[in-house]
Amino acid sequence: MDRYSQNRERLLTSSRPMPDFAVVESQGPWLHRADGTRIFDGSSGLLCANVGQSSPKVRARIEEQFSRYSFGGAAVVRPHIQMELMDRLCRAVGRPNDSVALTTCGTLGVEVAIGLARNITRVRDGKQRGDILTSTLSYHGNSALTLALAGNHARRPRPQDALGLGPAFPPPYPPTHSHEGRGCDASCADEVAKEIDSRGAETVAAVLIEPVNGSTGGAFVPPDGYLQRVLEVCRDRDVLVIHDEVLTGLWRTGTPLASHHWERCEPDMVILSKGLGAGYTGVGAVLVSPEIAPWIRHEDTDPLPAMGTMATHPLMAAACLGVLDELESIGLTAFIARGERLGAAMKALNGVGPVRDVRGLGFLYGVEVAQGQLWPVMKAAEERGAFFYPFTGAGHPKSEGLVVAPPLNSTDEEIDFLIEALSSALPALG
Repeated sequence: MDRYSQNRERLLTSSRPMPDFAVVESQGPWLHRADGTRIFDGSSGLLCANVGQSSPKVRARIEEQFSRYSFGGAAVVRPHIQMELMDRLCRAVGRPNDSVALTTCGTLGVEVAIGLARNITRVRDGKQRGDILTSTLSYHGNSALTLALAGNHARRPRPQDALGLGPAFPPPYPPTHSHEGRGCDASCADEVAKEIDSRGAETVAAVLIEPVNGSTGGAFVPPDGYLQRVLEVCRDRDVLVIHDEVLTGLWRTGTPLASHHWERCEPDMVILSKGLGAGYTGVGAVLVSPEIAPWIRHEDTDPLPAMGTMATHPLMAAACLGVLDELESIGLTAFIARGERLGAAMKALNGVGPVRDVRGLGFLYGVEVAQGQLWPVMKAAEERGAFFYPFTGAGHPKSEGLVVAPPLNSTDEEIDFLIEALSSALPALG
């Protein structure tokens, strides 16, 4: 075993059953390898590099802030750049009057949102407990709390390690919520009502939900009316609704927030992360609606949840502003057209070779393949110059597939390259 392989085993991080790349340079969606070839990043890294790599706008923002000061606690140094980020971010996602808690990652964003929801409902409604309800096909972070609370089959802890927590209701997706003679529809939200009522509404602080499924099931899209019905169910019971848009937020599904694909489903809180830091910095942001934010400062409420030493780091804020600069420079008409072309090409792959299903929106698609074919497909695609991210399956036997989610500022030619690389990899593997 060579020196690299020995040290790689010591580094406790994720791996895969294929060789990793020796990368010497990057530009946009391309990784340039040591052997002189380049490979297209078809899943935006770990579904986060939304504006590609080596962005001059991000670099300029970081350098400008670096020359001023690189760290300043927000309670000591006036948080001008953090407030600039708050204003830009809220306007970008159509929630201009929200309050914002900045954190260091999506996982901590979820935990802070949980803490805020408990604080708000206890002081506002006199809730006895702070139960948070999630679906049986969900992922909300990798802390002990969030892993126990959510329904990611591969990552859920052993029962004895789950802190007595677990997911509460089935999502509106066929692999985990079957119906006799019909598919899922808006009435699947009745499962949420049933769970709240069985516990007692006075014990439930919030329902935490991904408006579009991420990499746990592979980009499942809820039926029309479902998110609206969940909101109605919760409003009737004084339960908050939290949308986990860690993966889907900031145009990943073709709209600023995934929930914007449907009317009348605006939640009380939104959690953002991956697309905001875009791989340049770890970050999380919890957006709180103006209707409930005043309760956070109420004299009877608990202290704000801890957000971490680095939670309002000025260099983090600077990087995020650079990402927003990049996103705002993308021509909307061309962006929508590229997303539509990508979606049409992905859906045309349904039934080709090993492909069993394709679903998704905008720049996020799950391509489900036959059992045992995931890594052969990945290998064939990499031989053609593109790599993708595998998703964690659903159902029994568990499905498998890959996530197609290129950087949002990919060019027409780059999207065509990605489509050709994946399309040509499939037929021989069926």
